[in-house]
Amino acid sequence: MLNLITDVRGVRVGHADDVTAATGVTAAIFERPTIASAAVLGGAPGSRDTALLLPEMTVEHVDAIVFSGGSAWGLGAADGVMRWLAGQGRGFPVGAFRVPIVPQAILFDLSNGGEKPWARGEGDTPYRELGARAAAAASADFALGTTGAGYGATTAGLKGGIGSASARAATGQIVGALVAVNAVGSATIGTGPHFWASPYERDGEFGGLGWPDAITPADTALRFKGGTGQNTTIAIVATDAVLTKSQARRLALAAHDGLARSLRPAHAPLDGDIVFAAATGHSGAPSDAFALTELCATAADVLARAVARGVHAATALPFPGALPAWRDRFGS
Repeated sequence: MLNLITDVRGVRVGHADDVTAATGVTAAIFERPTIASAAVLGGAPGSRDTALLLPEMTVEHVDAIVFSGGSAWGLGAADGVMRWLAGQGRGFPVGAFRVPIVPQAILFDLSNGGEKPWARGEGDTPYRELGARAAAAASADFALGTTGAGYGATTAGLKGGIGSASARAATGQIVGALVAVNAVGSATIGTGPHFWASPYERDGEFGGLGWPDAITPADTALRFKGGTGQNTTIAIVATDAVLTKSQARRLALAAHDGLARSLRPAHAPLDGDIVFAAATGHSGAPSDAFALTELCATAADVLARAVARGVHAATALPFPGALPAWRDRFGS
């Protein structure tokens, strides 16, 4: 176990960055068409092809799920992933053609100090090429922190980034999470180093500090970064269980508890918080209501851990006024 979403058999992850623009793309590539759904609980999502993930829609399987910076300009990243998948012969069969199914979610990273001339109407965006590069780079092992879609991500007071974690549920099946943490609020308690996700930590994966001695009203006061429109936390939870599309939707809804446990606040009116859920089916074990409950509880815990790992692993951007990383402020 790598403590990554790729511990779920059938999932690979790749990143691509644009260092000058301080943005990037992360692609989760499924080795075979995979059951997926999603749940949006933020009030201002930016996404592509998420309507087809509703349980009543015809297409049940996806080939990849993509995260990108760039706000709405980043939605072109899925084009690059589709191009790469088409080159692999992947996609939903339609007559003589195959159409890769690639839902996507974006986050707002326009004001992090990078050069983004396309946001002023100058030149083309880099996202299609970044998407293709991220898909081609997909592997079992991948970096956390300031990379991919988390390259330009921030939180209130600290640099955000890409996080991931995994666990074996009581059912024996694997559950993993992948998240790009770009929250309007904070992953840490007050002004100290302790993470809201501390009760769920395993093996010191984000510092091993546990809870502070006390949590005061000052610690629970809401802290916001630059404006409530500059944020979105986007995530995938995956399992090797056999799920229906409706069950995957339930898994996505339950996994949102992980955002509520690890970020304060979450699901705000101008957040775009979305969780995708995917079931690769490699364990061969179908899930009844009791097994699904175990998977849902595990997914929420794993996502909370992934959020903290993303902030803990991040490094600061090299721009004047850039937010410090957790390690800059509190040490390794």
